[in-house]
Amino acid sequence: MTPEHIRRGGLVPAGTALVEPQEWGRLEWMVADSQGNSDVLTVGKCFIQPGKNNPVHHHPNCDEVLMVVRGTIRHRVNDEYVEMRPGDTISIPMGATHNAVNIGDDECELLIIFDTARRQVIGE
Repeated sequence: MTPEHIRRGGLVPAGTALVEPQEWGRLEWMVADSQGNSDVLTVGKCFIQPGKNNPVHHHPNCDEVLMVVRGTIRHRVNDEYVEMRPGDTISIPMGATHNAVNIGDDECELLIIFDTARRQVIGE
């Protein structure tokens, strides 16, 4: 299936997400303005390798919802830390400083959803 098909039908077939490799894991984007398939949401997955973390950052233009699909993380929101396991979900308000540390032995998988199709990220 071509990117044009994705834009027209909204379907994102398995294996066709936009993958952004990171030194700590990877981000995979299925729905966003940049994908041409939403004007209101960004949906993706974040994968973090054992013992690694994504950078501390915040989103000045959107809220984020993060759900642990696989693995165990310690998640920081501002000055609070919570341990999260599969099925746990957290709502991160716009502007809150946050990041996740994989504290398990296996790669973790996080579903991430933003209330804008054009999310902005500011590193700390």
